[in-house]
Amino acid sequence: MWSVDPRTGKQREQVGAEATAADVDAAVRAAHAALPALADRETRIALLRAAADELEADGTRIIASADAETALGGTRLTGELARTTGQLRAFADEVADGAYLGVIIDHADTSLTPPRPDLRRYKIPLGVVAVYSASNFPLAFSVPGGDTASALAAGCPVVVKAHPDHPATSERCGAALRRAAAAVGVPQDVVSVVHGFEAGVELVKHPLVTAAGFTGSVRGGRALFDAAAARPVPIPFHGELGSLNPVVITEDAARERAEQIGGGLAGSMTLGTGQFCTKPGFVLAPAGEAGDALLAALTAKVAEAAPGVLLDGRMRDAFTAGVRERAALDGVGAPVAAGEAGENAVTAGILTVDAARLAAEGPHDLLIEECFGPVTVLVRYETAEQAAAVLSRLPGNLTATLHLSAAEGEEEDGTGARLLARLTPLAGRILVNGWPTGVAVTAAQQHGGPYPATTSTSTSVGATAIERWLRPVAYQDAPAALLPPELRDDNPLGLPRRVDGRREG
Repeated sequence: MWSVDPRTGKQREQVGAEATAADVDAAVRAAHAALPALADRETRIALLRAAADELEADGTRIIASADAETALGGTRLTGELARTTGQLRAFADEVADGAYLGVIIDHADTSLTPPRPDLRRYKIPLGVVAVYSASNFPLAFSVPGGDTASALAAGCPVVVKAHPDHPATSERCGAALRRAAAAVGVPQDVVSVVHGFEAGVELVKHPLVTAAGFTGSVRGGRALFDAAAARPVPIPFHGELGSLNPVVITEDAARERAEQIGGGLAGSMTLGTGQFCTKPGFVLAPAGEAGDALLAALTAKVAEAAPGVLLDGRMRDAFTAGVRERAALDGVGAPVAAGEAGENAVTAGILTVDAARLAAEGPHDLLIEECFGPVTVLVRYETAEQAAAVLSRLPGNLTATLHLSAAEGEEEDGTGARLLARLTPLAGRILVNGWPTGVAVTAAQQHGGPYPATTSTSTSVGATAIERWLRPVAYQDAPAALLPPELRDDNPLGLPRRVDGRREG
């Protein structure tokens, strides 16, 4: 694989080789053989914390490599590295807490009708997990990212298919994780990295792979999802594919703070040159005077945005072609034209259209498909019914955002409540008077939504992401001597659990 500088389009260095089917088979089998080494909770805690330490120790070189391959900039990547090490340590804390095991014990009770046997339930790791790295997050959603961290926390070895946009960074991060494994005394093959398109296909088909996590395009993710389902033994495929992240702005909100909303929207849609999965790419805003003021504020701020470099030439070409195709539709305006800015950069833009154009199926449906990059579609609605009709046609999303006036936010049964109820079925995270870019790594986070945002109901961010790599098992009337420590009455591991309907710990 060649490392490529997106600023110039030139090859920088050759990094590793594309993995053959035999290479993938060897990596998966080695990972499977390492599975018992992750059985001990304390070992996993130590591994996750050591991985964070190793990444920080090599942080300067990792950030330099990632910047050279993605052009995301040192400031952004420094923050991303901190997020990556933070979530590794957060999953170590989650393992230490033990609640993720979901221990439930119901003792036998012959007085019930029918009598109840002794039942003890907890969760166990699935096995080897395949992780497919993201293009736009070379650290936090790639080799050392949340999928890898949560899988290791669950006790699952990982084989990562590196993204071709940052192979050198992937190798450097993989080496850090393998050093961490060696430092805590587990086989280094609990984490391995493979490169190449065919490696990705072979990985999802391998019989010892038990689940997969993916972040990328609808086309690529759907192909792998279908392959995972078509296996002789299908496996869970947790894919993040694409999202419009719709925003609804009420007329009262636009009248109350047009400048603030316009500026906030411009900042969110251009952040990272529009290459965030949570970029607000579709906005319902009122027509009329209030909407005009909002559009003017948005236009001024977007016009000021500096050109930026996209992650690779393929994405740049897809972005410029996508903008041209959308702008050519009848009734679509471009107050700020997005497009090429020199050989390798692009400028941000806005497309506008009347809501009536999206009331029924037609060529304007292209506007409700994600266009990856710094552009948003502003849809002007005349009535609440018109806005509702457009919302009813949107696909699933990671986020949906509602901007209300101060008064609307205080009405329990008013406009805000009705719109919130309408947005909730569309997305996994619903924001009020905020912007969706930026995903907090916290226990209550939900980064996932209805298809095509994701292929499952799980989250890929936050503590509950660990649940993707576990399955529940119950033991019935098992002799005490044969029970795993997690399910014994004396609770030798000190786990939080529910016993006969009562919470303990």
